Amino acid sequence: MRYRARLVDRTLVIVKPDGVERRLCGEILGRLEAKGLTLAAAELRTITVEVAERHYAEHAERPFFGDLVAFITRSPALVTVVEGPENTWKIVRTLMGTTNPQEAAPGTIRGDLAIELTENLIHGSDSPESAAREIALFFPELD
Repeated sequence: MRYRARLVDRTLVIVKPDGVERRLCGEILGRLEAKGLTLAAAELRTITVEVAERHYAEHAERPFFGDLVAFITRSPALVTVVEGPENTWKIVRTLMGTTNPQEAAPGTIRGDLAIELTENLIHGSDSPESAAREIALFFPELD
């Protein structure tokens, strides 16, 4: 019998436009599912500038903000909600690897599949508070 974690927590995961363009959605979601996490919602969508600016609001004063918004809105992204045990966001962040793919450990999504800092394939909420805010932004019907 396969082990299944109790589903008590949710987090947001986005396969960014570069991941969709490179046809890596199945690979990325497969890694999350292989870990025992469950896909609760998913939608392929082109993120609007308005939503992107709200999503990345904490970076609004940084010089790369415009490039960040332009990147996430350039083509469709796969926006998902993933369920798992307590602190699912931490599990996802570990599977993702560090933000800079050149420093990400082998075996992580970014370590195995990405090369550039600016095109690092995946976004995952970085705290329970961020997960709640981001899920409400992208999937308000789940609240």
